[in-house]
Amino acid sequence: MMSWKLLDSAQIPGNGGELQLYQRNTEYSIILVGGGVLMSTRAHGSEDALAELACSKIADRSRPRVLIGGLGMGFTLAAALRRLGTNAQVVVAELVPAVVAWNHGSLGQHAGYPLQDQRATVRQGDVAKILKEKPQAYDAIVLDVDNGPEGLTRKKNDWLYTMDGLTASFAALRPGGILAVWSADPDPRFTERLQKTGFKVEQTHVLEKDDKGDLHTIWLAERGP
Repeated sequence: MMSWKLLDSAQIPGNGGELQLYQRNTEYSIILVGGGVLMSTRAHGSEDALAELACSKIADRSRPRVLIGGLGMGFTLAAALRRLGTNAQVVVAELVPAVVAWNHGSLGQHAGYPLQDQRATVRQGDVAKILKEKPQAYDAIVLDVDNGPEGLTRKKNDWLYTMDGLTASFAALRPGGILAVWSADPDPRFTERLQKTGFKVEQTHVLEKDDKGDLHTIWLAERGP
């Protein structure tokens, strides 16, 4: 079996550590140095489900607008674009410029090069700043940031999952909008915070790859009318 080959590395802004992109045959993996594998082209079922579940609830709107926090390997974006119509707009906030470059390169073939879709726009920066720019700007906010409510790569990401962060997401959603959150593990306290913010909350669990792998958690939180 071929060994893994290091292709590139990048620093996460804000003292968040270092990401490394590896390849073995046709498989790619992104790891956090000292923290293990973050994502792989071999297993992305829960990322697909995150976008599919969120976008299915707003896809019938005339011009749906979606904010995705975290580009990753592009699977969440690709799933959102597949579910949405031609009049949709998807904004992706990505903090690490190299991750965008990797998706434009050979890594992008695994998700079908979704960045080439005219409905997709990438904004380099912190999703927390972007969602605070304008009230009621989005029909869905999809957060695939860090490791979920229990952050791993960057301490500042934790703000998104606090009461202040959830209040900001609530304000950025249009009436009936959806906040979808991915997490490696369940978190009852996070569910309580969503409810206290005013969201109607649905929680589900999805396997990372087809019918096997780790079981990940997805929250679908709906803002009322």
